[in-house]
Formats: sequence, structure tokens, C-alpha cells
Amino acid sequence: MGARGAVALQYAAAGTLTALWGAALPAFDARLDLGAARLGAILMALAVGALVAMPVAGWLADRWTGRRLLRLSAPAAALALAGPALAGSAATLAIIAVGLGMLLGVLNVALTVQAAAVERAAGRPVMTTMHGIWTLGAVAGGGAMAGGQWAGAGVRVLLVAGAVALAAATAAAGRGLADAPAPATTTAATATATADAVPVRPALLVALGLLGAAAFVAEAAATDWAGFHATRVLGADAATGSFAYTLFFAAMTAVRFVGDAARSRLGAGRTIRFAGCTATAGFGLVLLAGVLHAGGSARVGCALAGWALTGAGVAVVWPMVASTLGATGGPARQLSAVTTISYGGGLVAPALLGFVAARASLPVALLIPAALLIAIAAGAPAVLAATMRGGPAGGADRSRPACHAPRRVRGRVRAGVQARSE
Repeated sequence: MGARGAVALQYAAAGTLTALWGAALPAFDARLDLGAARLGAILMALAVGALVAMPVAGWLADRWTGRRLLRLSAPAAALALAGPALAGSAATLAIIAVGLGMLLGVLNVALTVQAAAVERAAGRPVMTTMHGIWTLGAVAGGGAMAGGQWAGAGVRVLLVAGAVALAAATAAAGRGLADAPAPATTTAATATATADAVPVRPALLVALGLLGAAAFVAEAAATDWAGFHATRVLGADAATGSFAYTLFFAAMTAVRFVGDAARSRLGAGRTIRFAGCTATAGFGLVLLAGVLHAGGSARVGCALAGWALTGAGVAVVWPMVASTLGATGGPARQLSAVTTISYGGGLVAPALLGFVAARASLPVALLIPAALLIAIAAGAPAVLAATMRGGPAGGADRSRPACHAPRRVRGRVRAGVQARSE
């Protein structure tokens, strides 16, 4: 198995792991009588644990190498999935959720570091495809949990079985990972790759993090509020509300498998501008549906088309942010800092949108992600170009994707990665 295949399997396993946790939440609620408030607190504990661990994960990746961090964190996160099955109270589940969140935070950073190393070695984008594989893993995990329960298996049994299976799979896939030591080291094996590393200014790191956060806010708006908007604002039935979320997710998954090819053809700047415009148009249709003087089916159809466009546009934003930063060859702590800011947006979004929806209305709340997507379309190309400037391509052709450096540079990067994997 090559390094790319090994990373792809790790992404699929991470998606499956996340879905198993999410799909088990209704059973946790029923078994422990959680209620909305305690369930929200448990989800907050998971998110806080992840955000606390992400900066530490960057430091560990620089010290240990990304390969070692992923080989340790993936099986550990998988085994931690068995913890919630053993929880006997809401308080215990919250404590376990913090630990699981920390391991998931480390895993997310390790995955991004390794995917960036694969991109640098291949000389072409692969990050968006990796995230598409993550979503397929999520679909498989959710389907396995639902199918197992329909077949009569208990959630506790399914979680423990899933934890053991994923731990074994990630441990096996870990043997195929390419080594990627910290760019800050100065051994002979890493001297070649270090020569191409480019420091990224703190202001640019913040800007990249905010771009990722904007994308996660828009994604959270769809996943948390698309169904609610369809039923409460447009008067659709519950099945249609569920279909709105499903359509968003399906469009996102499909685009992620063509996003790398589009980026190779159009360049990073034009691709992310088109993505921002597409997602903005999608939110425009969603908001238009609420004020249309038309029949219910026309309004619902307008909103469904809007959510599909939103999913298609949002799909590539975060993978492109991570890929562009990874292509600079800088230390892993830069990736972890940007990841922390970006995922923080996903943490804040549900509470922010819910607060505005309660004080004003849901259509008013949805103006927030719409405005953030306009900002992505307007500002993201300049931020990506500034990050790439002086990168491995030496700024010779800034319209190219970040990992499309001239052949002589790609050869040096491949040589450095090969030396590190021996």
C-alpha cells in the first residue's frame, strides 16, 4: 500500500469513527435520560477537548513527526470510542467526551499533516479528495450503526465492535504511511525539504483560520438548520426537512471528488472564488425561498436547490486552506493553529445562529453565513496567493495550485520525502 492509500484509509476510518459517535447519541439520550441541555453540554465537552488538543498536536507532530503522531492517535481515538458505551451517567459521559474530543483533535491535525506531505510528494492536489473519502466513511459509519440497530444489536455492542475494528484497521494502515519529520529539524535527511519551507506570517495564519471558520459556520448552518428552515419557515413535512440536509451532504461529497481536478485546471484563486460565489448563490436561493410569493412546492424546491449549491461551494474551502498552508512546508504547529481557529468557527456557529434566530428569525440568522461566504469569494484568493508567494514555486506562477511547483522543485521535495521514509 502506498502512502496516499494509507492516508486515504485513515481518513475513511476517521469519518466512520465520527459517524459512529454521532449516530449513537440518540441511544445515549434514551439510556441516560440526557435531555437537550445535558446533551448540548456533552457535545460542548467534546468540542472543547478537541480545541484544547489541536495546538498541542502541532507541537507533537513537529517533535515526533506526523507519521508517528497519526500511527498513535488513530488507534487510540478508535479505542476511545468504546468509552461512551461504558458510561453509566451523564457526568461520566461528559468526562469521556472530553477525552474523546482531545484524541479526535490530535487525529484531525495528524491527518492534515500527512495529507499535506502526500501532496508535496505527488506535486498535485489530493486534500479535497481525502475529505471526500472522509465523508464516505461517515456515510458508512452512520449506515452501520443504523443497520446494526435494525438487526437487533445494542448500541453498546456496536460501539465496542466498531472501536476494535477501527483500531485494527488504522494500526494496519499506519504501516504504509510515509515519514514526515518536522521541517524545523536540520538533519541531512531533511535538509532538502527544509530548504523549500516558507514561514507564514501570523497575520496570514489568522486569515487562513478565519477562512476555514467561515466555511465551517456555513456548513453548520446547513447541517443544523436546513431541516428546521424547511419545516418551520417553508411549511414542508419532516421528510422533506431531512432531505434538505441529505442533499447538502450529497452535493458536498460529490464535489470533493472533483475538487482537486478543478483546482489543477483553474488554479487555487479562481477555484476558491468560484466556490465562494456558488455557496453564496445557494444561500441566496434559501433566503429567497422564504419571501417568494409562490406555491409551497416552488418555495421548497428553491430552498433545496440552494442547499445543494451551498454544499457544492463549501466542499472545497477548508481542504484548499489546509492544502495551501501545507504546501509551504512549514512546521506542523502552523497547521494546528489554523485548524484550531477554523474548527472554533464550527463550535461557535450553532450557538450564534440559534441566539440570532431566537431574537430575530432564522432567515435573519442565515444572513450571517451568507455574508461570510461573500467574504470568502472576495478575500480568499488574495489570502491564498499571499500564502503561496515565495513558496515552493518561488512565486513564479501564482495562478497555479499551491502544490504545483516547477518540476525541479517537485523533484527536490520528492527526494526529501523519500529520504525521510527510508
